[in-house]
Amino acid sequence: MKNRTLPTRLTPLMEARFGLDGGAMFGIIPRPLWERTNPADAQNRIDMACRCLLVEYPDRNVLVDCGIGSKWSQKERGIYNINAQDTALTEALNARGLSPADIDDVILTHLHFDHVGGASEFAGEGDAQRVRATFANARHWVQRRNWAWANGPSARDGGSYRPIDFTFFETQADAPPLELVDGIAEIMPGIEVLPMHGHTFGMQVLKITTAEHTFAYVADLIPTTSHMRDPYVMGYDIQPLVTVEEKRGLLYEASRNDWILIFGHDPSTSFARVELDKRGRPSAVPLDIDF
Repeated sequence: MKNRTLPTRLTPLMEARFGLDGGAMFGIIPRPLWERTNPADAQNRIDMACRCLLVEYPDRNVLVDCGIGSKWSQKERGIYNINAQDTALTEALNARGLSPADIDDVILTHLHFDHVGGASEFAGEGDAQRVRATFANARHWVQRRNWAWANGPSARDGGSYRPIDFTFFETQADAPPLELVDGIAEIMPGIEVLPMHGHTFGMQVLKITTAEHTFAYVADLIPTTSHMRDPYVMGYDIQPLVTVEEKRGLLYEASRNDWILIFGHDPSTSFARVELDKRGRPSAVPLDIDF
């Protein structure tokens, strides 16, 4: 790439808070263990964030993931305890002096509803209502393998993919461009996508390099700081043993090279470094720093 200008600023943006079943989020881990750090409500749901990431260049604004979106019925909002949302992402952008129209690229880690839902919204009323792109001027990036899987998922994980969230790319004549990425790639200066296949086929972790630091936006490979250790794997993962190996590899690189992790779902921690105990077990050291 000719232009090697690296990102100059990274800002986490809270799109929404929601809740998912604690047992599903921690798989084989007994409730008395995971509840110490992630207490559940009366419906057994734990508090989770939809944390997007704004990556700013001198001449480009990039958004990583779009959150859960607003295309939900009241019943569905109750099931997932969706709150503190609706205009939250727009408001967060406004606080940075931006609007959805100012986003040049949207990088989607994968097409599960809590990562791509905010990429589109309802427009119009009644019979005239349709789905339109939220970020109409942005190229949207996703792994080709995840796009294929989202359009034909298994019975086990089909509920995590809502066609209404992504079919507009093909059905709307005015849809923004969709870029399908094949494998590991530097899709723009300082942003490299690393495919991971344990959570779902074709999810991509982002390795983001600035002049001062290297970051990893870990998406659902490590959804919260409580998921750092090997056996803490979600029941949602379609290949849990693959998740364990992918997580080990990434945390090894992060600890060896002092990467800063960025968490998409942790309710309170955006940035953290990796710390290993005497047995080599990783934990997150939260960083309260503006990057």
